[in-house]
This record gives sequence, structure tokens and C-alpha cells, in this order.
Amino acid sequence: MIAGPGAEVLLSGALAALAAALCWTLASFCWRRLPSSLGASELNLLKNALGLALLLPLQLLHWQALPAGAWLLMGASGVLGIAAGDSLFFAALRRLGTRRTLTIEAAAPVVTTLAGLALLAEWPSRSQLLGLALVSAAVLLAARRQRGAGSVLAPQAVSSQGVLLALLAVLCASGGALLARRVLAAQLISPWQAASIRLGAATLVQLPLAPALLSAASGRVGPRPARRRWPWVLLATLLGTTLGIALQQSALAHLPLGQAMTLMATAPAMAVVLAPLDRDRPGFNGLLAALLAALGVWLVLQ
Repeated sequence: MIAGPGAEVLLSGALAALAAALCWTLASFCWRRLPSSLGASELNLLKNALGLALLLPLQLLHWQALPAGAWLLMGASGVLGIAAGDSLFFAALRRLGTRRTLTIEAAAPVVTTLAGLALLAEWPSRSQLLGLALVSAAVLLAARRQRGAGSVLAPQAVSSQGVLLALLAVLCASGGALLARRVLAAQLISPWQAASIRLGAATLVQLPLAPALLSAASGRVGPRPARRRWPWVLLATLLGTTLGIALQQSALAHLPLGQAMTLMATAPAMAVVLAPLDRDRPGFNGLLAALLAALGVWLVLQ
């Protein structure tokens, strides 16, 4: 499957991409279950600030000097992919649910492969192109609403608004990954430092939302709801923001852009397992979409 010079590097990148997908699936499930009155952007600021705080101790031990251009690219990657992309993702998540949102996010490999081909001269093989086509088919299946599928979401929730927000999140995530890949491919930075810079830039541009976040937090009444929320917030941040973004940077450093994003798009297949816990029945379309996504990943690795 993966053989030849640098096979160990490619395999480590593939494992990092799959691990990132698993972290994001579990984190999305946690965020979905979190009772919160915060808006999508405020929730994004909260998890970015917490994730940055969790990463800072590691950066005190492993920090290296970078050229100014690398700082700019990684900062712009964080603003586009995390500040904007994750805010759009949270907004879509509340409207579509975990499985549908993650499956629409699987369009990212198509966008990033085309971007990598045009801007980084990273040519996919025929099997990879076929795999991307299967992932695209999985996106279309998941975006369709099945009548009688048993979802507790209202018909208005699975609407063009939610799908549009998810697709905009895909564009932002793909643009952020492209900018990060340009730096990581040159091996100028470690994945942990790359994650810290991206989170730092995203948190910085979202600081104007801090007063609203503090006001919402101080306005809550009663200690018991807060105790129930914080474990979910910390777990989701640790999985999706701290570990997930660091694993993403490792995958982008060791794999071509389209291949890395395709492997990280396996989250929909993983989300099918958690769908009953999200009070969502995948139905035939959901199961078929997960199967097509898994087959597409297998072809990409050939």
C-alpha cells in the first residue's frame, strides 16, 4: 500500500491524519451535547483560548525561531482556518447535527486537491482522483434529507442555510490548510509550534468578542449547570483543538495537501458510529455515505 523511500514518513502522516479525524469527530459530539447560550463565534473564542493555554507549556520547551514570512503565513492560516472556519463550522453544527456537518466537511479534499494542484504542483494519482470522487459522492448523499429518517432536527434545521455555512467552513478550512502546508512542507516548524501560532492568531482576531463572552458567563445563575458544562468544554478542547490541530499539522507536514485532507475527511464514517448518541438515525444514505468515504480513503492510500 505505502512503500518505497519515505514510506515511514508517509505512514506517520496518514496515521496522524486519521487520528485527527477521530479527535474532531469526538470533539464535535462533545460540542453538540454542550448546553450553551453562546454564539458560534463566542464558543470558538472560548475553545481557542483554552486550547492555546493547554499548548503554551509545550512551547516553552520546544520553541524555534522562524522567518517573518512563516509567521505571516501561519498566522493567516489560523485566522482563515480557525477563527473564521471553526465559527462557521459551529454555526452549521447546530443546524445540521454532527454527522451531516462532518460529511459536508468531507468536500475539503476536493477543494484542497485542486488548490494543491494549481498552487503547489502536487499531482494526485488516478486512484486518488477516484477516491476524491467517492468522497464527493458521500458529501452529496449526506447533504440530502431523508424523509422519515428519524432525525430529531426540524425540517428547517436541515436547510440551505446550514449547508451553506458548512460549505463556507470547508473553503476557510481548505485555505487555512493550504497556507499551513506551504510552511510545513519546508520543515521550518514543528506541528506543536504551528498549532500554537495558528491558535494564537485566531484568538487575537477574536478578542473583540471577549466582553460578550464574559458577560454571558457572568450572567448564568446556579453553579450546577457550570459544573456540567466545563468537563465537556475541556474534553472537547483537548481533543479537537489541542490534539486535533497538532495532528493536523503533522499530517500536512508529511503528506501532500489533498491526500492529507482526504484522510482527515474520514470523520463522517466515524460519526456514523456516534449518530445514535446524537439522536440521529443515519439511514441508508448515511451508511452508504460512510462506506463511500471509507472506500475513497482506501483508494487514496493506494
